[in-house]
Amino acid sequence: MTDLSHQQLVRWRRELHQHPELSDQEFATTERLTRWLQELNVKLLPLDLKTGVVAEIGHGEPLIALRADIDALPIDEQTDQAWRSQQPGVMHACGHDLHSSVMLGVAQQLQRIESQLPGRVRILFQPAEEIFTGAKQLLAAGALKEVQAIFGLHNAPDLPTGTLRTRGGAYYANVDRFQITINGKGAHAARPHEGIDSIVIGSHIVTALQTLPSRVFSSLESLVVSVTRFTAGNSWNVLPQTVELEGTVRTHNAAIRAQIPQKMRALINGIAAGFGAQAELVWQEGPPSLVNTPQWADFALDLAAEQGYQTQVGTPQMGGEDFAFYLQQLPGAFVSIGSASEFGLHHAGFDPDEAMLEPAVHYFTELAQRALLTLRQQQALAS
Repeated sequence: MTDLSHQQLVRWRRELHQHPELSDQEFATTERLTRWLQELNVKLLPLDLKTGVVAEIGHGEPLIALRADIDALPIDEQTDQAWRSQQPGVMHACGHDLHSSVMLGVAQQLQRIESQLPGRVRILFQPAEEIFTGAKQLLAAGALKEVQAIFGLHNAPDLPTGTLRTRGGAYYANVDRFQITINGKGAHAARPHEGIDSIVIGSHIVTALQTLPSRVFSSLESLVVSVTRFTAGNSWNVLPQTVELEGTVRTHNAAIRAQIPQKMRALINGIAAGFGAQAELVWQEGPPSLVNTPQWADFALDLAAEQGYQTQVGTPQMGGEDFAFYLQQLPGAFVSIGSASEFGLHHAGFDPDEAMLEPAVHYFTELAQRALLTLRQQQALAS
């Protein structure tokens, strides 16, 4: 497998980077990935997908899956690179172009040794990760049918190039979104007693929500409640009737997650009623906590060390990932690989180190083969 070309990986990555597409709009990206996979003589599965593509290499059993995400973000890039985004207001600011290029390289490597593979490897080029619907789309299309274990990656700009991090158990948090509408009574700013001040009520609610992680639930639990939008009024001398709040709740504990909407609703309704106003909570459930299978997380770390990575056992992260939906269905592991960017994910200046590409290809190529062998051994012992 010495024919792997760093230059080819970089070309793939830079072409994807120059032509980013938003979630569920990855039509040209899908066309590029499809064309490149066909040029590599990799089999494509005829799944009913609007965007995204699924490849498969090898024969027989067992069957594992590898996943890369392909969508970009509504961000106007602010770098000076020659390969910067050519699409105004859209940028691969999360590194999904890196992930796709890595898995293209893995497909190339595995295709060259297809006859020697002890099973099959299915590679998912998944759309719409940023809006947390892509994994569900692939599950509904049958992309994980018969798969026995799944593995994925995300680049980590906070880690040096050549570092890999993961952990068994809960790794990423769930991602839930809330919207609160408060209806008071508008009034002249000089005569607030004639109205019901929805801004004051909203301010009380913002403060009170912080008692959920600090007073309602144990402070030993990982729980974050963040209000990220407070919208009210359109004049300097008028108290508005309506205030809108929006934000997110993150935790790794499924039992706490299940209680949050009820606790939040009771809190905001009580505060609003105390002022003579009304409040409404709209709760939008996103992906659950990403929970790695301990066996496969240890497997991933051990192999990384063997492959020359500096390894870290990670602490739980508060970011979210729709890869979590896959791990609800079958065992597997998700890893973070250092990309050493000065600016972090979702930043207009995000500029990862392309030196992370080739080692990641070698790593996942070896991981796929070892995982298949491990599953074969497990099946032999079970029989």
